[in-house]
Amino acid sequence: MSLSRNHGSLTPGPSPTRGEGSFRRILMIGFLLIAAAVPAWAGPEIPGAPQKRPIALLGGTVFPVVGKPIDKGTVLLVDGKIAAIGRDVVVPDGAERIDVSGKRVYPGLFDAFTQLGLVEIPSVRGSVDTSEPGQTNPNAVAQSAFNADSDLIPVTRANGVLVVLAAPQGELVSGLSSVMQLDGWNNEDMTLRRTAALHVVWPRSTKAHTWRLDDEDEGSLAQQDKTIGELRRMLADARAYWIAKTARAKRQSTPPDVDARWEALIPVFERKLPLVVQADETQQIHAAIALAAQQGLKLMIFGGYDAPECVELLKKYDVGVIVGGVTRLPQRRHDAVDAAFSVPARLQAAGVRFCISGAGRMGNVRNLPYQAGMAAAHGLARDEALRAVTLYPAQMFGVAERVGSLEAGKDATLFVADGDILETPTHVSRAYVQGRAVDLSNRQTRLYDKYQERQKRLAEQQP
Repeated sequence: MSLSRNHGSLTPGPSPTRGEGSFRRILMIGFLLIAAAVPAWAGPEIPGAPQKRPIALLGGTVFPVVGKPIDKGTVLLVDGKIAAIGRDVVVPDGAERIDVSGKRVYPGLFDAFTQLGLVEIPSVRGSVDTSEPGQTNPNAVAQSAFNADSDLIPVTRANGVLVVLAAPQGELVSGLSSVMQLDGWNNEDMTLRRTAALHVVWPRSTKAHTWRLDDEDEGSLAQQDKTIGELRRMLADARAYWIAKTARAKRQSTPPDVDARWEALIPVFERKLPLVVQADETQQIHAAIALAAQQGLKLMIFGGYDAPECVELLKKYDVGVIVGGVTRLPQRRHDAVDAAFSVPARLQAAGVRFCISGAGRMGNVRNLPYQAGMAAAHGLARDEALRAVTLYPAQMFGVAERVGSLEAGKDATLFVADGDILETPTHVSRAYVQGRAVDLSNRQTRLYDKYQERQKRLAEQQP
């Protein structure tokens, strides 16, 4: 008997012929050799060791985010937590004193939507783990697939991004995202919150390959109606399962057979987890809000290009917006050149909850601070831009008691930079995740050092 894959599970298949068996053995040997080589793809960076003694960062400008910057301040780290912050902090005997005068201390940046850890090389299918087969996979959890050895993680944290929301990306109901910190031996070490939100890709009413959002066609509208119908049926089935389970529990009778898909939706119905809908168009946003209001769900919008046109509904139903990248092109021919750049400023002016993400591009998560910087250059207050990539995403995904700002009692997840982190010339010199010193070297710094050495040797060879 051989094993063949059927709908994602291993099931008995027909016995192979002699030729087929030999070919399969060769393939299996090849797969084993590739698997043995995979660890070599990981970088040599070693996760930080647990904090053994207090650490005091002295003399820098501290940006707590929840208040005004503190000049010549001190941040005291004890047992992985922020023990004290201010100008008159008493540093205990035996503490490691680090002078950061002339530098800035920030909380770790938080990218609120990314496939970091779920994709290594987009063109290599074996390194892409963003989705499961089928349209509806509410029980798929990003943390389970998160690759702690990704070579992209050290590159990302070297620019101050220390926390991310790893989000699945499927056809309709993608699954559950996870809040991950970017230091640890494995995906469990790196988990701040295993399940943070349920993600849905809302169907578009425009042509799939048009540059203009307002170019509708009947085929897209019909497909949209069909897809939304499937989503409604899924929610109805899951709610019926939840009601039956609750009723049987009250009667102390035999519970129904467990269905992992519907179990994953119960926290969403209980409003313990938000529903994050990927939508840019006004029509999509309106439809998503209508569905969430009808179902009594807590809603967030990811993307949100047209969100400033929907502020009344967003405010009425307290819908937060994850701005899916600031540095985007205009989506319609008649839009202003800076339409995408000004989305955060327009949402903030209208009083809508929001944060800024890097739009899920796992190779460019390191550029998150520049997304916020672009928003600041187009009307968003600078302190609001910083909060949009620190405190606001932490609040929206339920981890603000641990990360997102520099306050006593929170995790010591922070970094030291030589300038304004929203500006491209700035470099990060130190970083800590729960008090553990993070190795800031990465593949790109090693390549830089390699070719600097080459230039040096070429110069030495000159007569």
